[in-house]
Amino acid sequence: MKLRFLLPVVALLSAVVVTPVAAAQADPVTAADACYTWGRTLSEGASGEDVRQLQIRVAGYPGYGAVLGIDGQFGPATKAAVTRFQQAYGLGADGIAGSATFSKLYALQDDDCTPVNFSYDELNNCNSDWSGGNVSAATARANALVSMWKLQAMRHAMGDRPIDVNGGFRSVSCNNAVGGAAGSRHLYGDAVDLGAGAQGFCALARQARNHGFNEILGPGYTGHNDHVHVAHKSSRFWSAPSCGI
Repeated sequence: MKLRFLLPVVALLSAVVVTPVAAAQADPVTAADACYTWGRTLSEGASGEDVRQLQIRVAGYPGYGAVLGIDGQFGPATKAAVTRFQQAYGLGADGIAGSATFSKLYALQDDDCTPVNFSYDELNNCNSDWSGGNVSAATARANALVSMWKLQAMRHAMGDRPIDVNGGFRSVSCNNAVGGAAGSRHLYGDAVDLGAGAQGFCALARQARNHGFNEILGPGYTGHNDHVHVAHKSSRFWSAPSCGI
């Protein structure tokens, strides 16, 4: 009798103990942010989508004349960019992305992953779906997101004063309508035209050299006396002669 009652009790206790453990192992990382949540500390040598997401957000901190690759590989350039980001916001600057770095990034982004001071609407005065350019709509939109994070870094470096955005992505038809160049970076979604704002054209053009823009066109360059154009391209071309660039 004793053994007969003991076995069901042991089985019941086993079920009570094992089930919560299995459930805990299956639980995903609790979301810390509506846009994206990092689930581990990232340092040099790491790789993966979480590294790529980090690179997008520190793309504006590559150093003078440099461009940070968005490739999901945490190498020396990414470490340097993370360090500059940490220095810019008064964090411990060790080039390792941990809780303090992620907390600052969460505070700087909206639920759609755009930085708090810029939006997709600002970077697309052409159409609502980002179609019709020289790349897919998804690629154009992704390129614009990287540009926004570069502008966020630039804005912070200039005292957090607003930066006026006059336009960004263009489809082929929109580009033709405004007389844009056939190979304009606007067709790829990674070009942004800036108004003078409180900073002035030359201050914007000069500062942009620190934030990952391979193309900077401004006053003194044909057709650019009334705005500063910043974009990404495979090779560097900076020209704003009236600003000493």
